Amino acid sequence: MEQGKTAFNNVTLLVTHYNRIKSLERLLNAFKALDVTFGDIVVSDDGSKPEVVEALKRLQQTINFKLITTQKNRGLGNNINKGQDAVKTPYTLYVQEDFEPTTIFAKHFKDALQFMDEDNELDIARFYAYFKYPYTKPYGKGFSTMEFKPYPWANNHLKFYVYSDHPHLRRSNFFDKFGRYREGIKGDLTEYSMAISFIQKKGKGILFDDFTKLFYQKNSPDEPSTMGRSSWRESKNIFALAARAAYLQFKLLKCTADVLFKRY
Repeated sequence: MEQGKTAFNNVTLLVTHYNRIKSLERLLNAFKALDVTFGDIVVSDDGSKPEVVEALKRLQQTINFKLITTQKNRGLGNNINKGQDAVKTPYTLYVQEDFEPTTIFAKHFKDALQFMDEDNELDIARFYAYFKYPYTKPYGKGFSTMEFKPYPWANNHLKFYVYSDHPHLRRSNFFDKFGRYREGIKGDLTEYSMAISFIQKKGKGILFDDFTKLFYQKNSPDEPSTMGRSSWRESKNIFALAARAAYLQFKLLKCTADVLFKRY
């Protein structure tokens, strides 16, 4: 591939895509504007509309990437699996199509890549999150290690998300240790099952402390997010808040049981 000022030749940018061609184009052009290049770019499409697939092929004429398609929508798990299978470099930067790197991305990505090279125990470096991971230890250069605490008094349910589908760097042999993504289930369950597997297999990950500073998540009105949340989880009504508190305690118990007894 054509090389920019900041070339990560041992990394493949893997982007999962479904019917949001403008978002994908914005993401790829953002890396181009930053003069950041990768050893390869793989776009894994999950059965988008025929006209969108044609637009993807036209986009390939201006931005060089490998397009992996499927005849019909098979869900997030299949989309990541077939995309990862096409990666040939030692490292993978996984990003969903509705994200965009910021101007400081390259500097901190370089640090993360160096950490992965130097620390064989590191499995992922995360660059974005909705919430701060509850139990961390400083690692270096603005990153912290996420430490899973199985103890019942560590009762923040977010502790189960050491792994997340949000933008992250990982070793391309990720499947060898943690298995493939579950297919044929909803996207949030696909993410959850990988998060549980990551804990069970004693995965180690770091998260950038300013976790909203390296990527923006952009959902425009014409290409909104395909993931939704139940309205009662967002409500500020006192009964909804009480129900949410009870739900989170149930979730904590369920996730703990899954870590101990389930195998993904």
